[in-house]
Amino acid sequence: MLALEMPGSVALLDDALARRVAAAKGIPIKGTLGLLLDAKRAGHLTAIKPSLDRLQDRGFRLAEQTREAALKLAEEL
Repeated sequence: MLALEMPGSVALLDDALARRVAAAKGIPIKGTLGLLLDAKRAGHLTAIKPSLDRLQDRGFRLAEQTREAALKLAEEL
C-alpha cells in the first residue's frame, strides 16, 4: 500500500504472491538479491557473499542455482 501512495517508489518483495500483486498494480519491485547487487555496484558492499551467508544462516531460503547466479552477477564466482 505504501508503494501505491508514494509514486516513484520501489517495493522490496521476495514473496511470490506479493510480487504478483505488485506487478498487477504496476508497482516496481526489487528483491533482496537485487538490492544486494545494487549495493555492491554502488560501492556500498565489497561482496554480497557474506550477506547471503548471514541471510541463509537466519533462515532466508534461496535455491542453490539462484545463489550461484547472483554470485556470478556479482563477479564472485
